Amino acid sequence: MGIFPTVSVRTTTPGLGEALAHRGCVVSDAPELADVVVEAAAATAPASRDGHVVAVGSGEAEAPEDLYARVDRRLLTPAQGVVVSGRGTGRSVTLPVAPAAADPASARAYAELVHNAVCHVAVRPTRREAVTVHPLVQTAAWADLKAAVTDLRDLQIADGSVPEPGDHARAAALVGRVITGIEALAPSLSHDADYLEALVKDFGRWADGGFEVPDFYDSIVAFAPAQHRVDGLPHLVVFPMYTQNGNPNRQVEAVLLEVIWPDFIADLEAGDYSNKLFLPIRFLDFTAGYDTNSAVLFPETVAMREVPAFTWGGIFADREAARFRRVVTEAAAVTRLSLPPDAARLIADQELAERTFVMWDLIHDRTHMHGDLPFDPFMIKQRMPYFLYSLEELRCDLTAFREAVALEADGHPYARSVQYAVLFDRIFRFAITGGRTRNYDGLGGQLLFAWLHQRGVLHWTDNRLTIDWADVAEPVLELSRAVEELYWRSIDRPKVAHWLAAYALISSVLTPHPLSAWARYQAGDLSALPLDGPPKGLTDAVLPDEFPLSMFYEALSKKMKGVIESTAGITGASA
Repeated sequence: MGIFPTVSVRTTTPGLGEALAHRGCVVSDAPELADVVVEAAAATAPASRDGHVVAVGSGEAEAPEDLYARVDRRLLTPAQGVVVSGRGTGRSVTLPVAPAAADPASARAYAELVHNAVCHVAVRPTRREAVTVHPLVQTAAWADLKAAVTDLRDLQIADGSVPEPGDHARAAALVGRVITGIEALAPSLSHDADYLEALVKDFGRWADGGFEVPDFYDSIVAFAPAQHRVDGLPHLVVFPMYTQNGNPNRQVEAVLLEVIWPDFIADLEAGDYSNKLFLPIRFLDFTAGYDTNSAVLFPETVAMREVPAFTWGGIFADREAARFRRVVTEAAAVTRLSLPPDAARLIADQELAERTFVMWDLIHDRTHMHGDLPFDPFMIKQRMPYFLYSLEELRCDLTAFREAVALEADGHPYARSVQYAVLFDRIFRFAITGGRTRNYDGLGGQLLFAWLHQRGVLHWTDNRLTIDWADVAEPVLELSRAVEELYWRSIDRPKVAHWLAAYALISSVLTPHPLSAWARYQAGDLSALPLDGPPKGLTDAVLPDEFPLSMFYEALSKKMKGVIESTAGITGASA
Protein backbone atom coordinates (compact mmCIF):
# COMPACT_ATOMS: atom_id res chain seq x y z
CA MET A 1 0.00 0.00 0.00
CA GLY A 2 1.48 3.32 -1.06
CA ILE A 3 0.93 6.74 0.42
CA PHE A 4 -1.78 7.36 -2.17
CA PRO A 5 -4.27 4.65 -3.17
CA THR A 6 -3.89 2.73 -6.41
CA VAL A 7 -7.19 2.78 -8.29
CA SER A 8 -8.47 0.68 -11.15
CA VAL A 9 -11.23 2.48 -13.06
CA ARG A 10 -13.48 -0.05 -14.79
CA THR A 11 -16.07 2.38 -16.15
CA THR A 12 -16.37 4.38 -19.34
CA THR A 13 -16.84 7.76 -17.69
CA PRO A 14 -14.69 10.11 -19.80
CA GLY A 15 -11.68 11.57 -18.02
CA LEU A 16 -12.35 9.95 -14.63
CA GLY A 17 -8.98 8.22 -14.43
CA GLU A 18 -7.16 11.43 -15.31
CA ALA A 19 -9.18 13.37 -12.74
CA LEU A 20 -8.32 10.87 -9.99
CA ALA A 21 -4.64 11.00 -10.97
CA HIS A 22 -4.81 14.79 -10.78
CA ARG A 23 -5.94 14.36 -7.16
CA GLY A 24 -2.99 12.12 -6.27
CA CYS A 25 -4.34 8.63 -6.92
CA VAL A 26 -2.22 6.10 -8.79
CA VAL A 27 -4.35 4.81 -11.66
CA SER A 28 -3.78 1.20 -12.75
CA ASP A 29 -5.24 -0.94 -15.52
CA ALA A 30 -4.90 -4.05 -13.36
CA PRO A 31 -7.74 -4.41 -10.83
CA GLU A 32 -5.95 -7.27 -9.09
CA LEU A 33 -3.11 -4.89 -8.20
CA ALA A 34 -5.31 -1.99 -7.13
CA ASP A 35 -6.26 -0.88 -3.63
CA VAL A 36 -9.60 0.38 -4.91
CA VAL A 37 -11.76 -0.67 -7.84
CA VAL A 38 -14.33 1.63 -9.45
CA GLU A 39 -16.83 -0.30 -11.59
CA ALA A 40 -20.37 -0.06 -12.86
CA ALA A 41 -22.99 -0.79 -10.24
CA ALA A 42 -24.76 -4.12 -10.66
CA ALA A 43 -28.46 -4.60 -10.22
CA THR A 44 -27.68 -6.19 -6.84
CA ALA A 45 -25.85 -3.11 -5.54
CA PRO A 46 -27.26 -1.56 -2.35
CA ALA A 47 -30.24 0.63 -3.12
CA SER A 48 -29.74 4.35 -2.89
CA ARG A 49 -31.66 6.47 -0.46
CA ASP A 50 -33.21 9.43 -2.29
CA GLY A 51 -30.30 9.56 -4.69
CA HIS A 52 -27.72 9.63 -1.89
CA VAL A 53 -24.54 7.60 -1.84
CA VAL A 54 -24.70 4.33 0.04
CA ALA A 55 -21.65 3.41 2.11
CA VAL A 56 -21.14 -0.12 3.41
CA GLY A 57 -18.59 -0.39 6.22
CA SER A 58 -16.57 -3.27 7.58
CA GLY A 59 -18.17 -3.09 11.00
CA GLU A 60 -15.45 -1.13 12.81
CA ALA A 61 -16.41 1.98 14.73
CA GLU A 62 -15.50 4.96 12.59
CA ALA A 63 -16.22 8.66 12.80
CA PRO A 64 -18.65 9.64 10.05
CA GLU A 65 -16.97 11.16 7.02
CA ASP A 66 -18.29 13.79 4.67
CA LEU A 67 -18.53 11.94 1.36
CA TYR A 68 -20.09 15.04 -0.22
CA ALA A 69 -17.21 17.38 0.68
CA ARG A 70 -16.62 19.81 -2.21
CA VAL A 71 -19.47 18.20 -4.20
CA ASP A 72 -22.40 20.22 -5.55
CA ARG A 73 -25.01 17.46 -5.90
CA ARG A 74 -27.19 19.72 -8.04
CA LEU A 75 -24.69 19.25 -10.87
CA LEU A 76 -25.09 15.46 -10.93
CA THR A 77 -27.83 13.39 -12.56
CA PRO A 78 -29.45 10.17 -11.25
CA ALA A 79 -28.02 7.00 -12.79
CA GLN A 80 -27.32 3.35 -12.06
CA GLY A 81 -23.89 4.68 -11.13
CA VAL A 82 -20.78 2.95 -9.88
CA VAL A 83 -19.55 0.99 -6.91
CA VAL A 84 -16.24 1.97 -5.32
CA SER A 85 -14.76 -0.98 -3.41
CA GLY A 86 -11.70 -1.19 -1.19
CA ARG A 87 -9.67 -4.37 -1.48
CA GLY A 88 -9.18 -5.91 1.94
CA THR A 89 -11.14 -3.27 3.86
CA GLY A 90 -14.70 -4.53 3.54
CA ARG A 91 -15.78 -1.01 2.65
CA SER A 92 -17.66 0.01 -0.45
CA VAL A 93 -19.62 3.02 -1.63
CA THR A 94 -22.38 3.04 -4.23
CA LEU A 95 -22.69 6.29 -6.18
CA PRO A 96 -26.10 6.35 -7.93
CA VAL A 97 -25.27 9.41 -10.01
CA ALA A 98 -23.37 10.43 -13.14
CA PRO A 99 -21.96 13.67 -14.53
CA ALA A 100 -24.06 15.65 -16.96
CA ALA A 101 -22.85 15.37 -20.52
CA ALA A 102 -20.53 18.11 -21.81
CA ASP A 103 -20.58 19.96 -18.49
CA PRO A 104 -17.08 20.56 -17.04
CA ALA A 105 -18.45 21.69 -13.67
CA SER A 106 -20.51 18.51 -13.39
CA ALA A 107 -17.48 16.42 -14.36
CA ARG A 108 -15.43 18.07 -11.60
CA ALA A 109 -18.17 17.47 -9.03
CA TYR A 110 -18.40 13.82 -10.05
CA ALA A 111 -14.63 13.33 -9.92
CA GLU A 112 -14.59 14.89 -6.44
CA LEU A 113 -17.34 12.52 -5.30
CA VAL A 114 -15.53 9.47 -6.66
CA HIS A 115 -12.28 10.66 -5.08
CA ASN A 116 -14.03 11.01 -1.72
CA ALA A 117 -15.33 7.47 -2.07
CA VAL A 118 -11.88 6.15 -3.03
CA CYS A 119 -10.27 7.76 0.02
CA HIS A 120 -13.06 6.44 2.23
CA VAL A 121 -12.77 2.78 1.21
CA ALA A 122 -8.99 2.49 0.75
CA VAL A 123 -6.68 0.98 3.35
CA ARG A 124 -5.13 3.64 5.58
CA PRO A 125 -1.59 2.72 6.55
CA THR A 126 -0.05 4.08 9.70
CA ARG A 127 3.62 4.68 10.29
CA ARG A 128 3.53 2.53 13.41
CA GLU A 129 2.99 -0.56 11.24
CA ALA A 130 6.20 0.14 9.34
CA VAL A 131 8.42 1.55 12.09
CA THR A 132 11.61 -0.29 12.93
CA VAL A 133 14.21 0.80 15.45
CA HIS A 134 17.18 2.39 13.69
CA PRO A 135 20.36 0.29 13.96
CA LEU A 136 22.29 3.15 15.60
CA VAL A 137 19.71 3.33 18.40
CA GLN A 138 20.31 -0.35 19.14
CA THR A 139 24.07 0.01 19.58
CA ALA A 140 25.78 -0.22 22.96
CA ALA A 141 27.70 2.95 22.06
CA TRP A 142 24.51 5.00 21.83
CA ALA A 143 23.01 3.46 24.95
CA ASP A 144 26.06 4.32 27.05
CA LEU A 145 26.42 7.80 25.51
CA LYS A 146 22.77 8.54 26.28
CA ALA A 147 23.11 7.26 29.84
CA ALA A 148 26.25 9.33 30.40
CA VAL A 149 24.55 12.49 29.09
CA THR A 150 21.55 11.85 31.33
CA ASP A 151 23.79 11.65 34.41
CA LEU A 152 25.91 14.62 33.32
CA ARG A 153 22.83 16.82 33.05
CA ASP A 154 22.19 16.34 36.77
CA LEU A 155 25.52 18.03 37.55
CA GLN A 156 24.93 21.11 35.38
CA ILE A 157 23.24 24.37 36.29
CA ALA A 158 21.25 26.65 33.97
CA ASP A 159 24.25 28.14 32.13
CA GLY A 160 25.65 24.68 31.39
CA SER A 161 28.54 24.79 33.83
CA VAL A 162 29.30 22.28 36.59
CA PRO A 163 29.96 24.66 39.51
CA GLU A 164 30.70 22.21 42.33
CA PRO A 165 34.39 21.18 42.41
CA GLY A 166 33.35 17.99 44.13
CA ASP A 167 31.40 17.01 41.00
CA HIS A 168 34.25 17.52 38.57
CA ALA A 169 35.75 14.04 38.82
CA ARG A 170 32.34 12.52 38.18
CA ALA A 171 31.72 14.95 35.31
CA ALA A 172 35.11 14.12 33.77
CA ALA A 173 34.30 10.41 33.83
CA LEU A 174 30.93 11.04 32.21
CA VAL A 175 32.44 13.26 29.52
CA GLY A 176 34.93 10.48 28.85
CA ARG A 177 32.05 8.11 28.21
CA VAL A 178 30.39 10.68 25.94
CA ILE A 179 33.60 11.02 23.92
CA THR A 180 33.95 7.24 23.70
CA GLY A 181 30.39 6.99 22.42
CA ILE A 182 30.92 9.69 19.80
CA GLU A 183 34.07 7.99 18.56
CA ALA A 184 32.35 4.61 18.45
CA LEU A 185 29.45 5.96 16.40
CA ALA A 186 31.62 8.10 14.11
CA PRO A 187 32.40 5.35 11.54
CA SER A 188 28.67 5.06 10.83
CA LEU A 189 28.47 8.84 10.37
CA SER A 190 31.38 9.48 8.00
CA HIS A 191 29.51 12.40 6.39
CA ASP A 192 29.89 14.21 9.75
CA ALA A 193 33.54 13.33 10.33
CA ASP A 194 34.89 16.88 10.67
CA TYR A 195 32.07 17.93 12.97
CA LEU A 196 32.38 14.88 15.22
CA GLU A 197 36.14 15.44 15.50
CA ALA A 198 35.50 19.05 16.54
CA LEU A 199 32.82 17.87 18.97
CA VAL A 200 35.26 15.56 20.74
CA LYS A 201 37.73 18.43 21.05
CA ASP A 202 35.06 20.76 22.47
CA PHE A 203 34.08 18.22 25.13
CA GLY A 204 37.73 17.69 26.01
CA ARG A 205 38.39 21.42 26.25
CA TRP A 206 35.32 21.89 28.46
CA ALA A 207 36.53 19.21 30.86
CA ASP A 208 40.13 20.49 30.86
CA GLY A 209 38.87 24.01 31.62
CA GLY A 210 37.12 22.96 34.81
CA PHE A 211 33.58 22.68 33.46
CA GLU A 212 32.95 26.41 33.31
CA VAL A 213 30.27 27.81 30.99
CA PRO A 214 30.65 25.59 27.91
CA ASP A 215 31.76 26.90 24.54
CA PHE A 216 30.96 24.60 21.61
CA TYR A 217 31.46 27.20 18.90
CA ASP A 218 33.95 25.14 16.89
CA SER A 219 31.80 22.04 16.67
CA ILE A 220 28.48 23.76 15.96
CA VAL A 221 30.10 25.76 13.14
CA ALA A 222 31.53 22.52 11.73
CA PHE A 223 28.11 20.87 11.78
CA ALA A 224 26.46 21.53 8.41
CA PRO A 225 23.66 18.98 7.94
CA ALA A 226 21.78 21.03 5.33
CA GLN A 227 24.69 20.47 2.93
CA HIS A 228 23.75 16.78 2.72
CA ARG A 229 19.97 16.63 2.53
CA VAL A 230 19.55 12.95 1.73
CA ASP A 231 16.42 11.08 2.76
CA GLY A 232 17.17 8.87 5.75
CA LEU A 233 20.68 10.23 6.39
CA PRO A 234 21.38 9.98 10.15
CA HIS A 235 23.11 12.53 12.38
CA LEU A 236 24.30 12.54 15.98
CA VAL A 237 23.77 15.76 17.94
CA VAL A 238 25.47 16.18 21.34
CA PHE A 239 25.58 19.76 22.61
CA PRO A 240 25.00 21.83 25.76
CA MET A 241 21.87 23.64 24.65
CA TYR A 242 18.41 24.76 25.57
CA THR A 243 15.40 23.41 23.70
CA GLN A 244 12.68 25.75 22.50
CA ASN A 245 9.37 25.00 24.23
CA GLY A 246 11.29 22.45 26.26
CA ASN A 247 14.22 22.85 28.64
CA PRO A 248 15.33 26.49 29.16
CA ASN A 249 18.72 25.45 30.58
CA ARG A 250 21.84 24.83 28.52
CA GLN A 251 22.34 21.25 29.61
CA VAL A 252 23.90 18.62 27.39
CA GLU A 253 21.44 16.93 25.04
CA ALA A 254 22.04 13.87 22.90
CA VAL A 255 19.86 13.25 19.87
CA LEU A 256 19.96 10.71 17.08
CA LEU A 257 17.97 11.91 14.09
CA GLU A 258 17.55 11.36 10.39
CA VAL A 259 16.82 13.68 7.49
CA ILE A 260 13.44 13.62 5.74
CA TRP A 261 14.03 14.56 2.12
CA PRO A 262 11.68 12.77 -0.31
CA ASP A 263 12.08 13.42 -4.01
CA PHE A 264 9.03 15.67 -4.29
CA ILE A 265 10.45 18.01 -1.62
CA ALA A 266 13.80 18.07 -3.41
CA ASP A 267 11.96 19.03 -6.60
CA LEU A 268 10.02 21.82 -4.89
CA GLU A 269 13.16 23.19 -3.23
CA ALA A 270 15.05 23.08 -6.52
CA GLY A 271 12.26 25.06 -8.19
CA ASP A 272 10.14 27.92 -6.91
CA TYR A 273 10.66 27.21 -3.20
CA SER A 274 14.41 27.43 -2.75
CA ASN A 275 15.44 27.27 0.91
CA LYS A 276 19.04 26.22 1.47
CA LEU A 277 18.76 26.51 5.26
CA PHE A 278 15.75 24.23 5.61
CA LEU A 279 16.36 20.86 7.28
CA PRO A 280 13.36 18.59 7.94
CA ILE A 281 14.27 15.83 10.38
CA ARG A 282 12.86 12.88 12.32
CA PHE A 283 13.66 11.74 15.85
CA LEU A 284 15.38 8.39 16.31
CA ASP A 285 16.14 8.81 20.02
CA PHE A 286 16.84 11.66 22.44
CA THR A 287 17.53 12.77 26.00
CA ALA A 288 15.23 14.59 28.41
CA GLY A 289 15.31 18.08 26.87
CA TYR A 290 13.46 16.73 23.86
CA ASP A 291 11.01 14.65 25.89
CA THR A 292 8.99 17.87 25.81
CA ASN A 293 7.06 19.99 23.31
CA SER A 294 10.21 21.07 21.46
CA ALA A 295 10.03 20.32 17.74
CA VAL A 296 13.03 22.29 16.45
CA LEU A 297 16.80 22.04 16.42
CA PHE A 298 18.34 25.46 15.96
CA PRO A 299 22.11 25.98 16.21
CA GLU A 300 21.73 29.28 18.05
CA THR A 301 20.44 27.37 21.10
CA VAL A 302 23.89 25.85 21.66
CA ALA A 303 26.27 27.29 24.26
CA MET A 304 29.05 29.18 22.43
CA ARG A 305 31.23 32.24 22.77
CA GLU A 306 29.65 34.10 19.85
CA VAL A 307 26.77 33.59 17.46
CA PRO A 308 27.87 33.20 13.82
CA ALA A 309 25.70 33.25 10.71
CA PHE A 310 24.20 29.80 10.55
CA THR A 311 23.44 27.74 7.47
CA TRP A 312 20.62 25.50 8.66
CA GLY A 313 17.62 25.10 10.94
CA GLY A 314 16.07 21.76 11.81
CA ILE A 315 12.36 21.02 12.24
CA PHE A 316 11.21 17.65 13.59
CA ALA A 317 8.42 16.96 11.14
CA ASP A 318 7.62 13.61 12.72
CA ARG A 319 6.72 15.31 16.01
CA GLU A 320 4.71 18.00 14.23
CA ALA A 321 2.78 15.37 12.31
CA ALA A 322 2.24 13.07 15.28
CA ARG A 323 0.84 15.72 17.59
CA PHE A 324 -1.28 17.11 14.75
CA ARG A 325 -2.81 13.69 14.18
CA ARG A 326 -3.55 13.09 17.85
CA VAL A 327 -4.99 16.54 18.53
CA VAL A 328 -7.09 16.81 15.38
CA THR A 329 -8.49 13.30 15.83
CA GLU A 330 -9.74 14.27 19.28
CA ALA A 331 -10.89 17.75 18.24
CA ALA A 332 -12.93 16.34 15.37
CA ALA A 333 -14.61 13.93 17.78
CA VAL A 334 -15.27 16.61 20.39
CA THR A 335 -16.71 19.08 17.87
CA ARG A 336 -18.49 16.34 15.87
CA LEU A 337 -16.78 17.54 12.70
CA SER A 338 -17.37 15.23 9.73
CA LEU A 339 -14.05 15.14 7.91
CA PRO A 340 -13.64 14.81 4.16
CA PRO A 341 -12.26 11.32 3.49
CA ASP A 342 -8.92 12.61 2.23
CA ALA A 343 -8.57 14.68 5.42
CA ALA A 344 -9.39 11.61 7.51
CA ARG A 345 -6.75 9.74 5.54
CA LEU A 346 -4.17 12.44 6.33
CA ILE A 347 -4.93 12.23 10.04
CA ALA A 348 -4.68 8.43 10.00
CA ASP A 349 -1.37 8.16 8.15
CA GLN A 350 1.83 9.28 9.89
CA GLU A 351 4.01 9.15 6.79
CA LEU A 352 1.57 11.19 4.72
CA ALA A 353 1.29 13.69 7.58
CA GLU A 354 5.09 13.95 7.92
CA ARG A 355 5.55 14.69 4.24
CA THR A 356 2.70 17.19 4.37
CA PHE A 357 4.36 19.06 7.23
CA VAL A 358 7.71 19.08 5.45
CA MET A 359 6.06 20.74 2.45
CA TRP A 360 4.25 23.24 4.70
CA ASP A 361 7.44 24.03 6.62
CA LEU A 362 9.48 24.45 3.43
CA ILE A 363 7.16 27.18 2.17
CA HIS A 364 6.52 28.73 5.60
CA ASP A 365 10.20 29.00 6.48
CA ARG A 366 11.28 30.74 3.29
CA THR A 367 8.34 33.17 3.49
CA HIS A 368 9.97 34.94 6.44
CA MET A 369 12.43 36.42 3.95
CA HIS A 370 10.04 37.00 1.04
CA GLY A 371 7.34 39.54 0.33
CA ASP A 372 6.79 43.24 1.04
CA LEU A 373 8.39 43.36 4.47
CA PRO A 374 8.36 46.59 6.47
CA PHE A 375 10.80 45.25 9.09
CA ASP A 376 13.27 42.49 9.92
CA PRO A 377 10.98 39.51 9.35
CA PHE A 378 12.41 37.40 12.15
CA MET A 379 12.19 40.33 14.59
CA ILE A 380 15.18 38.94 16.45
CA LYS A 381 15.77 40.69 19.79
CA GLN A 382 13.19 43.33 18.94
CA ARG A 383 10.71 44.21 21.65
CA MET A 384 7.28 44.83 20.24
CA PRO A 385 3.66 43.85 20.89
CA TYR A 386 3.29 40.11 20.70
CA PHE A 387 0.40 40.32 18.25
CA LEU A 388 2.90 41.40 15.58
CA TYR A 389 4.64 38.05 15.97
CA SER A 390 1.19 36.48 15.59
CA LEU A 391 0.66 38.16 12.24
CA GLU A 392 4.13 37.28 10.95
CA GLU A 393 3.78 33.58 11.76
CA LEU A 394 0.24 33.55 10.42
CA ARG A 395 1.38 35.33 7.25
CA CYS A 396 3.84 32.54 6.57
CA ASP A 397 1.23 29.84 7.18
CA LEU A 398 -1.32 31.60 4.99
CA THR A 399 1.31 31.87 2.27
CA ALA A 400 1.84 28.12 2.49
CA PHE A 401 -1.92 27.67 2.18
CA ARG A 402 -2.07 30.02 -0.81
CA GLU A 403 0.76 28.24 -2.59
CA ALA A 404 -0.86 24.89 -1.84
CA VAL A 405 -4.08 26.06 -3.50
CA ALA A 406 -2.10 26.95 -6.63
CA LEU A 407 -0.17 23.68 -6.54
CA GLU A 408 -3.39 21.70 -6.14
CA ALA A 409 -4.68 23.27 -9.34
CA ASP A 410 -1.52 21.95 -11.01
CA GLY A 411 -2.18 18.45 -9.68
CA HIS A 412 0.36 18.29 -6.86
CA PRO A 413 -0.60 15.24 -4.76
CA TYR A 414 0.30 16.76 -1.37
CA ALA A 415 -1.14 20.23 -1.92
CA ARG A 416 -4.60 19.64 -0.51
CA SER A 417 -3.13 17.91 2.54
CA VAL A 418 -1.09 21.05 3.23
CA GLN A 419 -4.30 23.09 3.20
CA TYR A 420 -5.93 20.72 5.67
CA ALA A 421 -2.85 20.78 7.89
CA VAL A 422 -2.65 24.58 8.04
CA LEU A 423 -6.36 24.89 8.73
CA PHE A 424 -6.69 22.16 11.36
CA ASP A 425 -3.41 22.78 13.17
CA ARG A 426 -4.13 26.49 13.40
CA ILE A 427 -7.74 26.30 14.61
CA PHE A 428 -7.51 23.16 16.76
CA ARG A 429 -4.00 22.97 18.20
CA PHE A 430 -2.36 26.41 18.00
CA ALA A 431 -5.30 28.26 19.54
CA ILE A 432 -5.43 26.21 22.75
CA THR A 433 -1.81 25.10 23.24
CA GLY A 434 0.36 26.83 25.83
CA GLY A 435 -0.41 29.50 28.40
CA ARG A 436 -2.32 32.69 27.78
CA THR A 437 0.61 35.04 28.39
CA ARG A 438 1.60 36.58 25.04
CA ASN A 439 0.67 33.40 23.19
CA TYR A 440 1.29 34.67 19.69
CA ASP A 441 0.73 31.35 17.91
CA GLY A 442 -2.49 30.87 19.84
CA LEU A 443 -3.69 34.30 18.78
CA GLY A 444 -3.11 33.46 15.13
CA GLY A 445 -5.29 30.37 15.47
CA GLN A 446 -8.04 32.36 17.17
CA LEU A 447 -7.90 34.93 14.38
CA LEU A 448 -8.20 32.36 11.60
CA PHE A 449 -11.15 30.59 13.27
CA ALA A 450 -13.06 33.83 13.88
CA TRP A 451 -12.33 35.12 10.38
CA LEU A 452 -13.77 31.96 8.80
CA HIS A 453 -16.74 31.95 11.15
CA GLN A 454 -17.59 35.56 10.42
CA ARG A 455 -17.39 34.93 6.68
CA GLY A 456 -19.90 32.13 6.87
CA VAL A 457 -17.78 29.14 5.85
CA LEU A 458 -17.24 27.72 9.34
CA HIS A 459 -20.25 27.07 11.55
CA TRP A 460 -20.77 26.11 15.20
CA THR A 461 -24.45 25.19 15.27
CA ASP A 462 -26.30 22.64 17.42
CA ASN A 463 -23.00 21.84 19.14
CA ARG A 464 -21.50 20.64 15.88
CA LEU A 465 -18.70 22.16 13.83
CA THR A 466 -19.19 22.21 10.08
CA ILE A 467 -17.03 23.66 7.33
CA ASP A 468 -18.14 24.51 3.80
CA TRP A 469 -15.28 22.71 2.10
CA ALA A 470 -16.04 23.98 -1.38
CA ASP A 471 -15.89 27.59 -0.19
CA VAL A 472 -13.36 27.68 2.66
CA ALA A 473 -10.23 28.37 0.61
CA GLU A 474 -11.24 31.83 -0.63
CA PRO A 475 -11.75 33.38 2.85
CA VAL A 476 -8.38 31.98 3.93
CA LEU A 477 -6.82 33.64 0.90
CA GLU A 478 -8.72 36.82 1.74
CA LEU A 479 -7.13 36.90 5.19
CA SER A 480 -3.75 36.32 3.57
CA ARG A 481 -4.33 39.30 1.30
CA ALA A 482 -5.38 41.44 4.27
CA VAL A 483 -2.11 40.73 6.08
CA GLU A 484 -0.09 41.28 2.90
CA GLU A 485 -1.87 44.61 2.38
CA LEU A 486 -1.03 45.62 5.95
CA TYR A 487 2.65 44.84 5.36
CA TRP A 488 2.78 46.62 2.01
CA ARG A 489 1.17 49.79 3.38
CA SER A 490 3.42 49.76 6.44
CA ILE A 491 6.55 50.11 4.32
CA ASP A 492 5.50 53.79 4.19
CA ARG A 493 4.37 54.01 7.81
CA PRO A 494 6.25 54.85 10.99
CA LYS A 495 6.68 51.95 13.37
CA VAL A 496 3.94 52.99 15.79
CA ALA A 497 1.49 53.56 12.94
CA HIS A 498 2.17 50.03 11.73
CA TRP A 499 1.53 48.67 15.21
CA LEU A 500 -1.77 50.52 15.42
CA ALA A 501 -2.83 49.32 11.97
CA ALA A 502 -1.99 45.74 12.89
CA TYR A 503 -4.05 46.03 16.06
CA ALA A 504 -6.95 47.46 14.08
CA LEU A 505 -6.89 44.46 11.74
CA ILE A 506 -6.93 41.93 14.58
CA SER A 507 -9.48 43.79 16.71
CA SER A 508 -11.83 44.02 13.74
CA VAL A 509 -12.17 40.24 14.07
CA LEU A 510 -11.38 39.37 17.69
CA THR A 511 -12.75 41.09 20.80
CA PRO A 512 -10.01 42.61 23.01
CA HIS A 513 -9.93 42.31 26.78
CA PRO A 514 -12.37 44.78 28.45
CA LEU A 515 -9.44 46.45 30.25
CA SER A 516 -7.40 46.94 27.09
CA ALA A 517 -5.79 50.37 26.72
CA TRP A 518 -5.22 49.61 23.04
CA ALA A 519 -8.93 48.96 22.56
CA ARG A 520 -9.80 52.22 24.30
CA TYR A 521 -7.46 54.06 21.94
CA GLN A 522 -9.08 52.38 18.94
CA ALA A 523 -12.47 53.48 20.29
CA GLY A 524 -11.36 57.13 20.32
CA ASP A 525 -9.70 57.68 23.70
CA LEU A 526 -6.44 59.14 22.41
CA SER A 527 -5.03 59.42 25.93
CA ALA A 528 -5.25 55.65 26.49
CA LEU A 529 -1.81 54.98 24.97
CA PRO A 530 1.47 56.85 25.69
CA LEU A 531 2.03 57.97 22.11
CA ASP A 532 4.27 60.84 23.21
CA GLY A 533 6.93 58.50 24.59
CA PRO A 534 9.16 55.72 23.25
CA PRO A 535 7.52 52.64 21.66
CA LYS A 536 8.38 50.64 24.77
CA GLY A 537 5.42 52.22 26.53
CA LEU A 538 3.05 50.93 23.88
CA THR A 539 4.43 47.41 24.22
CA ASP A 540 4.07 47.58 27.99
CA ALA A 541 0.43 48.61 27.56
CA VAL A 542 -0.43 45.37 25.76
CA LEU A 543 -2.11 43.02 28.22
CA PRO A 544 -0.58 39.56 28.69
CA ASP A 545 -3.81 38.16 27.22
CA GLU A 546 -4.91 41.04 25.03
CA PHE A 547 -7.39 38.88 23.11
CA PRO A 548 -8.88 36.30 25.50
CA LEU A 549 -10.26 33.00 24.28
CA SER A 550 -13.83 33.03 23.05
CA MET A 551 -16.45 30.97 24.84
CA PHE A 552 -16.11 28.35 22.10
CA TYR A 553 -12.38 28.04 22.71
CA GLU A 554 -12.74 28.10 26.49
CA ALA A 555 -15.02 25.07 26.30
CA LEU A 556 -12.86 23.32 23.70
CA SER A 557 -9.70 23.96 25.72
CA LYS A 558 -11.13 22.25 28.78
CA LYS A 559 -12.12 19.19 26.78
CA MET A 560 -8.80 19.03 24.91
CA LYS A 561 -6.44 19.73 27.82
CA GLY A 562 -5.48 16.11 28.45
CA VAL A 563 -4.84 15.34 24.80
CA ILE A 564 -2.78 18.50 24.30
CA GLU A 565 -0.63 17.62 27.33
CA SER A 566 -0.20 14.05 26.13
CA THR A 567 1.69 15.19 23.04
CA ALA A 568 4.80 16.21 25.01
CA GLY A 569 7.62 13.97 23.81
CA ILE A 570 5.56 12.39 21.04
CA THR A 571 7.32 11.12 17.91
CA GLY A 572 6.29 9.50 14.69
CA ALA A 573 7.21 6.12 16.13
CA SER A 574 5.15 6.59 19.28
CA ALA A 575 2.06 8.21 17.73
